Amino acid sequence: MVVLFFSLVSQSFAHRSPDEQRDPCRIQVGYEPMHFTAYTPTSSKSKQYCQDIPYLGLTNLVFDYEGKKLRHITIAFEVTKEPEGSRVFYQQPEKHLSGTFAKNVDLTTFGIGAYMAHITIVHKDKKLDTHLPFNVKPKSRFGFRLLMLIVLIIALGYGYKFYRARSPT
Repeated sequence: MVVLFFSLVSQSFAHRSPDEQRDPCRIQVGYEPMHFTAYTPTSSKSKQYCQDIPYLGLTNLVFDYEGKKLRHITIAFEVTKEPEGSRVFYQQPEKHLSGTFAKNVDLTTFGIGAYMAHITIVHKDKKLDTHLPFNVKPKSRFGFRLLMLIVLIIALGYGYKFYRARSPT
């Protein structure tokens, strides 16, 4: 177990691997890949998000271990609001034998903006912390509403012009 931990700790992951560049939701925790997914069931049903979550509210954060080695390692999960680093939630270090950790978090209190997921391998007095940034930025419907208003004004203008052309003066 100790050998496995030190083999996970011995490599630095300052830059993303080619696999992570293809899938921004996939991160390396030690040598093992993990997949992050966020769901907003009250707003978007089962649609998956990762880097940008378009709805503020109850969010189901899911971390799936892609390999089996991490299942036998003690891992802590934390999400902070950035840049101030305020803790949004924290899960004590424990083993997740199923290979999945999921937590419902209501982000309404913390609002839109930048967040950071921290995945920390913990073994005795050693820690390996991996970070995954994500944003909560609701889609603006202002642009769509403005476009619809402009279309309505144009339609009313043409309707009025047509009405004036057909009415006797």
